[in-house]
Amino acid sequence: MNNLLLNPQSVHEPLGLYSHAMKVESDCEWLVVAGQLGVDSTGKVVSGFREQAEQALSNILACLEANAMSKEDLVKLSIFSTVPGCVGDVQAARRKILGDSVVPPSTLLIVAGLASPEFLVEIEAFAARK
Repeated sequence: MNNLLLNPQSVHEPLGLYSHAMKVESDCEWLVVAGQLGVDSTGKVVSGFREQAEQALSNILACLEANAMSKEDLVKLSIFSTVPGCVGDVQAARRKILGDSVVPPSTLLIVAGLASPEFLVEIEAFAARK
């Protein structure tokens, strides 16, 4: 990947597994991945917050792979959670599925609800590669 992670010295160090910014070259191919839920390939909703986060991230990886991309091509993650205090579980899921070296700019929002009460987390992604 030729995208450049940026953490300016004039901004505090990232507080978690993310970078403050990423510069994407203009001639890159983009992939936008719709919000993914903790739903496995059979349509079953997995139980537990961390398990749903892991499944949502796994679904994102499957979308990347289906388009000849990899986790290193991720340039933005947006995480929507219905569980306050979920940061530790989100970080654990990210470490398990993406590892410690994949740190695209990310946003974590606590929301009142998702499309169905059984969904605890939804994650959308943007990827780019040359």
